[in-house]
Amino acid sequence: RQRQMCIRDSHAPVKRVFAYVDDAEKLVEWLPGMIEVHDITGRGAGQQQAWTYKMAGVHLHGEAVIVEHVPNSHAVHQTIGMIHSTFAYTVEPHEAGTLLILEVDYNIPVPVLGRFAERFVLARNSREFELALMNVKETMEGSEASV
Repeated sequence: RQRQMCIRDSHAPVKRVFAYVDDAEKLVEWLPGMIEVHDITGRGAGQQQAWTYKMAGVHLHGEAVIVEHVPNSHAVHQTIGMIHSTFAYTVEPHEAGTLLILEVDYNIPVPVLGRFAERFVLARNSREFELALMNVKETMEGSEASV
């Protein structure tokens, strides 16, 4: 079982950052490895979606449900399928903008990827979660400049 936690600040307002990371259709824009999100039903707590995520060159498929949702604050997704995880994001006011905290608790699907790939995948996932936060920051701050 692995746990990743990444924190990044942005000058964008809390409400805008939360709306962006909370939009299931936008996941493929900012979360590296997320290939597709489809069959989205509902909003907020109880929302369900199917997904395809690429890890170490392997396409993993599954479903997610939002099990906790506090608008403009926090959401927790539980995923099942070829990988099981808890994917949570929290936004909070910070200086002149927003602090975005991404926490992911997951199991590497060793039978699918192999024991040899496990260490490589852990290091790569850590970099990808950091990149995810940078993607959000750049999108939020880039769209501010164009307004």
